[in-house]
Amino acid sequence: MPTSSASTTDAAKPASSGGVQSLERAFDLLERMADAGGEVGLSELSASSGLPLPTIHRLMRTLVACGYVRQQPNRRYALGPRLIRLGESASRLLGTWARPYLARLVEETGETANMALLDGDEIVYVAQVPSKHSMRMFTEVGRRVLPHSTGVGKALLAHTPPDEVRALLARTGMPAATEKTITTPEGFLEALEQVRLAGYAVDDNEQEIGVRCLAVPVPNSPTAAAVSISGPAGRVTEAATEKIVPILQEVAKDLSAALASTAAQG
Repeated sequence: MPTSSASTTDAAKPASSGGVQSLERAFDLLERMADAGGEVGLSELSASSGLPLPTIHRLMRTLVACGYVRQQPNRRYALGPRLIRLGESASRLLGTWARPYLARLVEETGETANMALLDGDEIVYVAQVPSKHSMRMFTEVGRRVLPHSTGVGKALLAHTPPDEVRALLARTGMPAATEKTITTPEGFLEALEQVRLAGYAVDDNEQEIGVRCLAVPVPNSPTAAAVSISGPAGRVTEAATEKIVPILQEVAKDLSAALASTAAQG
Protein backbone atom coordinates (compact mmCIF):
# COMPACT_ATOMS: atom_id res chain seq x y z
CA MET A 1 0.00 0.00 0.00
CA PRO A 2 1.27 3.53 -0.76
CA THR A 3 2.53 5.42 2.27
CA SER A 4 2.86 8.94 0.86
CA SER A 5 1.38 11.72 2.96
CA ALA A 6 -0.95 12.68 0.10
CA SER A 7 -2.36 9.17 -0.08
CA THR A 8 -2.71 8.93 3.68
CA THR A 9 -4.56 12.23 3.81
CA ASP A 10 -6.88 11.12 0.99
CA ALA A 11 -7.59 7.81 2.72
CA ALA A 12 -8.37 9.48 6.01
CA LYS A 13 -10.80 12.01 4.53
CA PRO A 14 -14.39 11.00 5.35
CA ALA A 15 -16.93 10.84 2.52
CA SER A 16 -20.27 12.59 2.73
CA SER A 17 -21.96 9.24 3.47
CA GLY A 18 -19.75 8.70 6.50
CA GLY A 19 -17.40 6.33 4.68
CA VAL A 20 -13.84 6.80 3.50
CA GLN A 21 -13.52 8.94 0.39
CA SER A 22 -10.58 7.12 -1.16
CA LEU A 23 -12.44 3.80 -0.91
CA GLU A 24 -15.51 5.28 -2.57
CA ARG A 25 -13.33 6.70 -5.32
CA ALA A 26 -11.48 3.42 -5.86
CA PHE A 27 -14.70 1.43 -6.21
CA ASP A 28 -16.12 4.11 -8.49
CA LEU A 29 -13.06 3.76 -10.75
CA LEU A 30 -13.44 -0.03 -10.83
CA GLU A 31 -17.07 0.32 -11.86
CA ARG A 32 -16.16 2.85 -14.54
CA MET A 33 -13.56 0.42 -15.87
CA ALA A 34 -16.17 -2.33 -16.00
CA ASP A 35 -18.62 -0.05 -17.81
CA ALA A 36 -15.91 0.77 -20.35
CA GLY A 37 -15.33 -2.90 -21.15
CA GLY A 38 -12.63 -3.61 -18.55
CA GLU A 39 -9.73 -1.58 -19.95
CA VAL A 40 -9.18 2.20 -19.88
CA GLY A 41 -6.52 4.87 -19.84
CA LEU A 42 -5.96 7.34 -17.00
CA SER A 43 -7.13 10.29 -19.11
CA GLU A 44 -10.41 8.49 -19.85
CA LEU A 45 -10.97 7.83 -16.15
CA SER A 46 -10.18 11.45 -15.35
CA ALA A 47 -12.64 12.70 -17.96
CA SER A 48 -15.47 10.41 -16.84
CA SER A 49 -14.95 10.75 -13.07
CA GLY A 50 -13.92 14.39 -12.86
CA LEU A 51 -11.00 13.47 -10.61
CA PRO A 52 -7.54 14.97 -11.22
CA LEU A 53 -4.94 12.72 -12.84
CA PRO A 54 -2.61 12.61 -9.80
CA THR A 55 -5.47 11.33 -7.61
CA ILE A 56 -6.45 8.67 -10.15
CA HIS A 57 -2.83 7.61 -10.60
CA ARG A 58 -2.43 7.21 -6.83
CA LEU A 59 -5.60 5.12 -6.54
CA MET A 60 -4.75 2.96 -9.54
CA ARG A 61 -1.27 2.32 -8.20
CA THR A 62 -2.84 0.98 -5.00
CA LEU A 63 -5.31 -1.19 -6.93
CA VAL A 64 -2.48 -2.59 -9.05
CA ALA A 65 -0.44 -3.39 -5.93
CA CYS A 66 -3.44 -5.27 -4.50
CA GLY A 67 -4.05 -7.21 -7.73
CA TYR A 68 -7.47 -5.73 -8.47
CA VAL A 69 -6.13 -3.85 -11.50
CA ARG A 70 -3.22 -4.61 -13.81
CA GLN A 71 -1.30 -2.32 -16.12
CA GLN A 72 -1.10 -3.42 -19.74
CA PRO A 73 2.02 -3.14 -21.92
CA ASN A 74 0.28 -0.25 -23.72
CA ARG A 75 0.14 1.60 -20.35
CA ARG A 76 -3.64 1.28 -20.13
CA TYR A 77 -5.24 -0.29 -17.07
CA ALA A 78 -7.37 -3.45 -17.00
CA LEU A 79 -9.45 -5.14 -14.32
CA GLY A 80 -7.28 -7.63 -12.45
CA PRO A 81 -7.61 -11.34 -11.70
CA ARG A 82 -8.29 -10.93 -7.97
CA LEU A 83 -11.71 -9.50 -8.85
CA ILE A 84 -12.73 -12.85 -10.35
CA ARG A 85 -12.83 -14.59 -6.99
CA LEU A 86 -14.86 -11.76 -5.46
CA GLY A 87 -17.27 -11.74 -8.39
CA GLU A 88 -17.78 -15.49 -8.36
CA SER A 89 -18.45 -15.51 -4.62
CA ALA A 90 -20.87 -12.59 -4.90
CA SER A 91 -22.69 -14.27 -7.81
CA ARG A 92 -23.12 -17.46 -5.79
CA LEU A 93 -24.52 -15.52 -2.84
CA LEU A 94 -26.86 -13.56 -5.09
CA GLY A 95 -28.10 -16.80 -6.58
CA THR A 96 -28.65 -18.23 -3.09
CA TRP A 97 -30.66 -15.20 -2.02
CA ALA A 98 -32.72 -15.38 -5.21
CA ARG A 99 -33.66 -19.05 -5.02
CA PRO A 100 -36.77 -18.67 -2.78
CA TYR A 101 -38.11 -16.06 -5.21
CA LEU A 102 -37.40 -18.26 -8.20
CA ALA A 103 -39.13 -21.15 -6.41
CA ARG A 104 -42.15 -18.90 -6.00
CA LEU A 105 -42.09 -18.18 -9.73
CA VAL A 106 -42.06 -21.91 -10.49
CA GLU A 107 -44.93 -22.49 -8.06
CA GLU A 108 -47.08 -19.73 -9.56
CA THR A 109 -46.24 -20.14 -13.27
CA GLY A 110 -45.33 -23.81 -13.56
CA GLU A 111 -42.25 -22.99 -15.64
CA THR A 112 -38.49 -22.99 -15.01
CA ALA A 113 -37.30 -19.77 -13.34
CA ASN A 114 -33.90 -18.15 -13.86
CA MET A 115 -31.84 -15.24 -12.61
CA ALA A 116 -29.15 -13.68 -14.78
CA LEU A 117 -26.65 -10.83 -14.58
CA LEU A 118 -24.95 -8.67 -17.17
CA ASP A 119 -21.25 -9.41 -16.74
CA GLY A 120 -19.22 -7.26 -19.09
CA ASP A 121 -20.70 -7.90 -22.54
CA GLU A 122 -22.24 -11.26 -21.64
CA ILE A 123 -25.22 -12.64 -19.81
CA VAL A 124 -24.38 -15.11 -17.03
CA TYR A 125 -27.00 -17.26 -15.33
CA VAL A 126 -26.48 -17.28 -11.56
CA ALA A 127 -29.52 -19.22 -10.32
CA GLN A 128 -32.25 -21.51 -11.56
CA VAL A 129 -35.17 -23.47 -10.14
CA PRO A 130 -36.49 -26.06 -12.62
CA SER A 131 -40.12 -26.61 -13.54
CA LYS A 132 -41.90 -29.67 -12.15
CA HIS A 133 -43.14 -30.62 -15.63
CA SER A 134 -41.49 -33.62 -17.26
CA MET A 135 -40.88 -31.42 -20.31
CA ARG A 136 -38.95 -28.44 -18.98
CA MET A 137 -36.14 -26.07 -19.81
CA PHE A 138 -32.71 -26.35 -18.21
CA THR A 139 -29.91 -23.80 -18.26
CA GLU A 140 -26.68 -24.58 -16.44
CA VAL A 141 -25.86 -22.08 -13.69
CA GLY A 142 -22.72 -20.25 -14.77
CA ARG A 143 -23.59 -20.51 -18.45
CA ARG A 144 -22.72 -17.43 -20.50
CA VAL A 145 -24.63 -16.27 -23.56
CA LEU A 146 -24.74 -13.16 -25.72
CA PRO A 147 -27.49 -10.65 -24.86
CA HIS A 148 -29.03 -10.24 -28.31
CA SER A 149 -30.64 -13.70 -28.39
CA THR A 150 -32.07 -13.82 -24.87
CA GLY A 151 -35.03 -12.39 -23.01
CA VAL A 152 -32.88 -11.55 -19.99
CA GLY A 153 -30.41 -9.78 -22.29
CA LYS A 154 -33.16 -7.57 -23.68
CA ALA A 155 -34.52 -6.88 -20.19
CA LEU A 156 -31.07 -5.89 -18.92
CA LEU A 157 -30.22 -3.63 -21.88
CA ALA A 158 -33.63 -2.03 -22.41
CA HIS A 159 -32.67 1.25 -20.71
CA THR A 160 -29.06 1.39 -21.90
CA PRO A 161 -28.31 4.32 -24.26
CA PRO A 162 -28.46 3.19 -27.93
CA ASP A 163 -24.83 4.16 -28.59
CA GLU A 164 -23.68 1.88 -25.76
CA VAL A 165 -25.88 -0.95 -27.04
CA ARG A 166 -24.40 -0.56 -30.54
CA ALA A 167 -20.87 -0.59 -29.10
CA LEU A 168 -21.61 -3.78 -27.16
CA LEU A 169 -23.08 -5.48 -30.23
CA ALA A 170 -20.05 -4.43 -32.27
CA ARG A 171 -17.78 -6.10 -29.71
CA THR A 172 -19.78 -9.34 -29.42
CA GLY A 173 -21.17 -9.72 -32.92
CA MET A 174 -24.71 -10.99 -33.43
CA PRO A 175 -24.47 -14.65 -34.44
CA ALA A 176 -27.75 -16.44 -35.15
CA ALA A 177 -28.56 -19.16 -32.61
CA THR A 178 -31.74 -19.95 -34.57
CA GLU A 179 -33.49 -18.66 -37.68
CA LYS A 180 -35.47 -16.30 -35.42
CA THR A 181 -32.47 -14.67 -33.70
CA ILE A 182 -32.22 -10.91 -34.18
CA THR A 183 -28.99 -10.31 -36.10
CA THR A 184 -28.94 -6.54 -36.77
CA PRO A 185 -28.35 -3.66 -34.34
CA GLU A 186 -31.43 -1.86 -35.74
CA GLY A 187 -33.60 -4.90 -35.13
CA PHE A 188 -32.28 -5.28 -31.59
CA LEU A 189 -32.82 -1.61 -30.77
CA GLU A 190 -36.40 -1.94 -32.02
CA ALA A 191 -36.83 -4.95 -29.73
CA LEU A 192 -35.52 -2.92 -26.78
CA GLU A 193 -38.07 -0.22 -27.55
CA GLN A 194 -40.79 -2.87 -27.35
CA VAL A 195 -39.43 -3.97 -23.97
CA ARG A 196 -39.65 -0.40 -22.67
CA LEU A 197 -43.23 -0.06 -23.93
CA ALA A 198 -44.43 -3.45 -22.69
CA GLY A 199 -42.48 -3.64 -19.41
CA TYR A 200 -41.11 -7.11 -20.14
CA ALA A 201 -38.90 -8.90 -22.67
CA VAL A 202 -39.58 -11.95 -24.82
CA ASP A 203 -37.25 -14.52 -26.34
CA ASP A 204 -39.50 -16.13 -28.93
CA ASN A 205 -37.56 -19.15 -30.25
CA GLU A 206 -34.48 -16.89 -30.60
CA GLN A 207 -32.06 -18.86 -28.43
CA GLU A 208 -33.56 -22.30 -29.03
CA ILE A 209 -36.38 -23.39 -31.34
CA GLY A 210 -39.47 -24.47 -29.42
CA VAL A 211 -38.61 -22.40 -26.33
CA ARG A 212 -40.12 -19.10 -25.21
CA CYS A 213 -38.77 -16.97 -22.38
CA LEU A 214 -40.29 -13.99 -20.56
CA ALA A 215 -38.01 -11.69 -18.54
CA VAL A 216 -38.06 -8.53 -16.45
CA PRO A 217 -35.25 -6.59 -14.78
CA VAL A 218 -34.86 -6.56 -11.01
CA PRO A 219 -35.46 -2.86 -10.25
CA ASN A 220 -32.73 -0.99 -8.38
CA SER A 221 -30.60 -4.12 -8.12
CA PRO A 222 -27.05 -3.43 -6.83
CA THR A 223 -25.83 -5.02 -10.06
CA ALA A 224 -27.84 -5.30 -13.27
CA ALA A 225 -30.01 -8.41 -12.84
CA ALA A 226 -33.08 -9.93 -14.42
CA VAL A 227 -35.44 -12.79 -13.63
CA SER A 228 -37.19 -14.92 -16.21
CA ILE A 229 -39.29 -17.98 -16.84
CA SER A 230 -38.71 -20.31 -19.76
CA GLY A 231 -40.76 -23.14 -21.15
CA PRO A 232 -42.01 -24.87 -24.28
CA ALA A 233 -43.61 -22.48 -26.75
CA GLY A 234 -46.76 -24.61 -26.57
CA ARG A 235 -47.17 -23.69 -22.88
CA VAL A 236 -45.71 -20.16 -22.79
CA THR A 237 -48.36 -18.84 -25.18
CA GLU A 238 -49.64 -15.29 -25.64
CA ALA A 239 -52.52 -16.10 -23.30
CA ALA A 240 -50.12 -17.48 -20.67
CA THR A 241 -47.92 -14.39 -21.07
CA GLU A 242 -50.73 -12.13 -19.84
CA LYS A 243 -50.91 -14.13 -16.62
CA ILE A 244 -47.18 -14.70 -16.14
CA VAL A 245 -45.82 -11.17 -16.65
CA PRO A 246 -47.54 -9.60 -13.60
CA ILE A 247 -46.18 -12.45 -11.46
CA LEU A 248 -42.67 -11.90 -12.84
CA GLN A 249 -42.88 -8.17 -12.13
CA GLU A 250 -44.13 -8.72 -8.57
CA VAL A 251 -41.43 -11.27 -7.77
CA ALA A 252 -38.73 -9.00 -9.23
CA LYS A 253 -39.97 -6.14 -7.07
CA ASP A 254 -39.97 -8.32 -3.94
CA LEU A 255 -36.48 -9.64 -4.74
CA SER A 256 -35.27 -6.05 -5.18
CA ALA A 257 -36.62 -5.14 -1.73
CA ALA A 258 -34.91 -8.19 -0.21
CA LEU A 259 -31.57 -7.33 -1.80
CA ALA A 260 -31.88 -3.72 -0.60
CA SER A 261 -32.60 -4.98 2.93
CA THR A 262 -29.56 -7.28 2.80
CA ALA A 263 -27.36 -4.40 1.64
CA ALA A 264 -28.67 -2.15 4.43
CA GLN A 265 -27.94 -4.82 7.05
CA GLY A 266 -24.40 -5.10 5.70
